[in-house]
This record gives sequence, C-alpha cells and structure tokens, in this order.
Amino acid sequence: MASGSALIFDEEMSRYKLLWKDPVCEIEVPERVTVSYEALKTHGVTQRCKQLPVRQATEQEILLAHSEEYLEAVKQTPKMSVEELMAFSKQYSDVYFHQNIYHCAKLAVGATLQLVDSVVKREVRNGMALVRPPGHHSQRSAANGFCVFNNVAIAALHAKKNYNLNRVLIVDWDIHHGQGVQYCFEEDPSVLYFSWHRYENQTFWPNLPESDYTSVGKGKGCGFNINLPWNKVGLTNSDYLAAFFHVLLPIAYEFDPELVLVSAGFDSAIGDPEVRGQLSLSQQIFLSYFHFLRPVICGGYNLTSLAQSVCQTVQSLIGDPAPRLSGLTAACESALESIQNVRNAQSSYWSCFKHLEAHLGTSTKRPRMDENSGAKEAEKPAPETNTKKTTQEIVWPEPLIRTSPDVRTVVAPPPGVAVSLPEGCQHLGEVSQSATKEVQSFRDKHIQDVTDQNILQPLGNIISVLDQMMNKEVRNGCIVVSDLSVSIHCACERALMGLAERVLVVFIGDGNIPVKTNDGKVFLVQICAEETEEECGNRLSLCLREGESFTAGFMQAVLSLILPLAYEFNPCLVLGVVRDSGAKTHLTPVWGHLTSLLQGLAGGQTLTLLQGYDKDLLEVTVSALSGAPVPPLGPLGAPKPADVQMMEKQRQRLQKRWISES
Repeated sequence: MASGSALIFDEEMSRYKLLWKDPVCEIEVPERVTVSYEALKTHGVTQRCKQLPVRQATEQEILLAHSEEYLEAVKQTPKMSVEELMAFSKQYSDVYFHQNIYHCAKLAVGATLQLVDSVVKREVRNGMALVRPPGHHSQRSAANGFCVFNNVAIAALHAKKNYNLNRVLIVDWDIHHGQGVQYCFEEDPSVLYFSWHRYENQTFWPNLPESDYTSVGKGKGCGFNINLPWNKVGLTNSDYLAAFFHVLLPIAYEFDPELVLVSAGFDSAIGDPEVRGQLSLSQQIFLSYFHFLRPVICGGYNLTSLAQSVCQTVQSLIGDPAPRLSGLTAACESALESIQNVRNAQSSYWSCFKHLEAHLGTSTKRPRMDENSGAKEAEKPAPETNTKKTTQEIVWPEPLIRTSPDVRTVVAPPPGVAVSLPEGCQHLGEVSQSATKEVQSFRDKHIQDVTDQNILQPLGNIISVLDQMMNKEVRNGCIVVSDLSVSIHCACERALMGLAERVLVVFIGDGNIPVKTNDGKVFLVQICAEETEEECGNRLSLCLREGESFTAGFMQAVLSLILPLAYEFNPCLVLGVVRDSGAKTHLTPVWGHLTSLLQGLAGGQTLTLLQGYDKDLLEVTVSALSGAPVPPLGPLGAPKPADVQMMEKQRQRLQKRWISES
C-alpha cells in the first residue's frame, strides 16, 4: 500500500527573472518558490516528505498539450538578446521570457510528471510539486499569464496515455481562471475540470466570457467543465466552504476520479497583492478534502502568505491535523447566487443536482456593473514602489502551529481479538488505575445497577483515550463497545469535563441516544432507518433506509447538511458512533468516507465507538482515522426524491437557528 507524501523541488527553477520594466509581470519573482521551500524547511516539513528527483520533460511530453510550432518558438529563447526576448514576449499576453525560462519550464513539467508517476505507481500516497513557471493559463500555441507550458494539462494527458486512466479530476483554486486547462479538455469527458476564480462579470483578468458558469464543456465534454465565477469582492472562508459542500464535493464524489490533480494557486490568501483586500481567505482554508492530491503551484505573489499557504497544504498532505476554522458566517448572497447558477447549469449532467430545491439563492439576474465598480480598479497595476512593498516587505502573522502527536490512532478491539493495524496506529494497552477509578465513579453516579464487565470494561478504554487526547499523546481512537447508551453517556460527560467545550455526536442507527443537547454543548446527528419524533435546534435526524440509492442519499446528507452544520458548530471533539444492526453492506464504505471527512473538524480529535465486532467496519474506521485511503464508493447515481425532500424539510427547520442552512 502506498504511504507517505512526496515533495519535489529544484532551486534551478528560480533562475530566471524579468529583465525589463513591466508593472504587470514584476510580481512574478524567483522568490515565489525559494521562500516557500525555505518555509517548509524551517517548519521541519521537508524531512517528513519523500524527496523526489527533478527531471526535464521530453519534447514528446510537452507536445501532448502544445503544438510543434509553439515548442520550436520557445526553444529559440535561450539564444535571444534582451531586446529579442521583449519582442517575443509581446506576442503573448501578460508573460515574460528569459534565456533560462525554457529550461525551467521543462523542469516544471518534468517535476510534475515525476510526482504523477510516483503517485499512480503507489510509491507515495500524495505529494506537492513546487514548480516555476506555472502553467494553467498557457494554451496549445500560446504563453499566457506567466505560464509557458501547461504543467497540469500535460500531467493529466500523461496519466491517461501511460496508465490508461479514464477519470481525472483537476481542481483549480487559483484566483484567476485557468483558461488553458479548460481549452485543453472542454470536449473530453475523461477529464473533469473545476475552477473557482474571480470574475466580477468579466471585468477581472483574463476577462473572458468562457470563464463564466455557462461554459459547461462542448460535445461529449458537456458537464465536465465547471466554472464557479465569483462576482463580488470580499469573499471569506465561509463562501469557499459553501462551494466545497454544495458544488465541488458532490460532483467529485459522483465522478469518482482515479486521479486528482490540484492546480494550487494561493493568490486568494490574505495578504496577496493580486487580492489587495478583495478576498479574506485564511491559509487554513487550503486544507484538503481529498485523499490523493497532487498540488502544482500556479499562483500566489505575497511571499509570506504564499509560504504559509504552501506549508499548510503540505502538512495537510502529510496528515497533520487541520486547523479549526473559527468565525464562520453565512455565505454572502453573491456567492450563493454563483453557486446556485453553477448547480442549475450542471443539473442536466449530474445526478446530485437533479432533485435539489433551489434554496441557495434563486436569482439568476446579473448585478449591474456599477454595483461592482471596485473590480476595474483592482485590475490596475499598482505603482512600482507599492508593488515591491506588497510583495516583499509586508509580514503577515504566522498561522497557528499544527502539532501532531507521535501516535495518530489508538484502537481497542474486543478482548482476545487480534487486529492488524496500519502505520501510525497502535493498540490501546492497559487501562491506567486513574481511569479505572473514573469508571467506578461514573458507575456509582449513573449506573449503579450495572455489573457486567462487558459493559464496564470499554468505559475504561474510553476514559483512557480521551485523557490521551487531552494530553496530546494521541489524535484519535476507535473502541469496540457492547452498550452504546452507557458508552456515549460516559464519553460525552468525560469529554466535557476538560477536553472539549463542544462535542459533535454522529450516530448511525436507530433508538434513543442519551445526550443532552439543550445546553448547546452537544450537537447530535442521527442517521437512522426509523423516523424519530424528537426535534430541537441542536439535533438533526435523517431517516435513510438501506437499499438502492442509499449511498447517494447518505453522501448527499453528509455534504449538504452534516458538514455545513458541523463546521458552523465548530466542535472540540467528534464522537462517531455505529449501532450494531446486522445490515452493514451499504453502510461500511460510506461510514469510512464520513469518518474521513470529519477529520477536518476539532483538530482531528475524533473518538469512534463501534457496537460489536465487525471486521470490515473496524478496518474501514481505522483506515479513515489513520489517514489511509478508504474504499471508493463507485458511481453514486441520484438520491431518492423522497430522501431529498426529507433533507430539505430538515434544512428548513434548522435554518431558524443555523446560518449555514439559511
């Protein structure tokens, strides 16, 4: 099984620069990669990654995405004078050439292909290629937007050609639309391209009508090009999370990619001069929702902000806990309108959008240009002195340190059951005397009549794991228990005594759960087959019966309801619980994905309680907790209309209290 994360970088890619005055191009500087790499070394990240050697791409590889005429033209640049380079650069838009840029561009493509090869061959689980020049604006016969060769497009075509992949997902989170990638694949149903970008009704570069949500692809590629254009400045983490939950993740799960490539531009992060106060995304937003990411840097021009964002991303790939996102609010009206426009435009092509109510923002009217008058001003290049100060001198606060315990996951199976554990996991071991005393105290207070050791013994495991979490000795744990009611009661009470101010309980199964939600400290999510009567503001009950479309309905509930509510609640601990129902055929795979997705909450502090021993369920749970890949779900199809209606009813009930459902 693949393990570890790769990092690929060569300082040679920093050895070209702008040789003449150009206020547009001067923000693209060599320090973009060197500062980022130094930050990775300073934070001790490089030594935790597998270092891959860099190679030059061959001409045959470059020709996968570019014409022979264009390649031959670029090959002449090493022999050009400065005046000739200036004239050559003026043939294209917003790009400059240097005598060494052809060499660096071949290294950038080669580094990207090295990473793809290592991931697809399962030599590593994921990785980052820290490369320059970037690529996503370059087109078949044209350089554009600082980009010479289209690294990500070549990588996707290389993977398809050499590894017979049929489904490649490209996620482009640069602030500018990667039109070069779109042009390359807009008729190709085997590559799904998703881009969110500043658009502002076509006033933001590259100022193209095809960057709008109406461009869904052509011919057989219809539905496989997804543009999410932002038409308002000032967007925040909340707006981007809404896009994740309501557009990107539902489509990604339905597409079921064999390879995910992320064109990871960080120019939407706080402090970047391309933003200049227009977006307010913290570096923490660049955490990953995918198990297999191959980020290729395409943007980011504030050196401090870029370096921090790169560190955050690589730490996420390695498996460090994601920082908690605080201060989330409702997505703004403009963002919701953009999201709903995308869903409407794509509803003919994706089952996840077929039965959805248009509650995210129903207006499709375009705002008047004068309502967004700041957009054109943002496009004007800043004076030279101001740009230099923005890119080099402004120091932004360091993000919070992401500490990772030596042990990621502890597991407590039933006594006498041998379980093989993946890397980073260990068995719980003996329960301490203090934990034993805590169990006795809990029994005396709440369950005096219980004497069965099959019920009491797991309580010691629960207290031990929670204590180790509180002491930062482990990140998460999985415990097999016999009595769920007693175990949940014990876990919540113990957690609220010191580890957590708020606990999110996600319960799979029927029956009543003995937790109090009226004080706001606990939020309960229950997915069950039998309808429940109790309803309150801190409780979400979803009735989903096993059978055809169960998986689609389950994931729809996770993405559209559970995750938005969970991020708004912002728990300090996630308690995941599965009741022994004897019918886990459909449950086990989706439970693994839910457990994995919930790792983005509470700094990764998750305790799972499984009633009874089920080998497959235990293995999937431990894999998800340890950061290992979970089994793919396959094509999802559409959820049942009745399930969608039930979810909409719950959303309307909850919107009175929770802004994420408004």
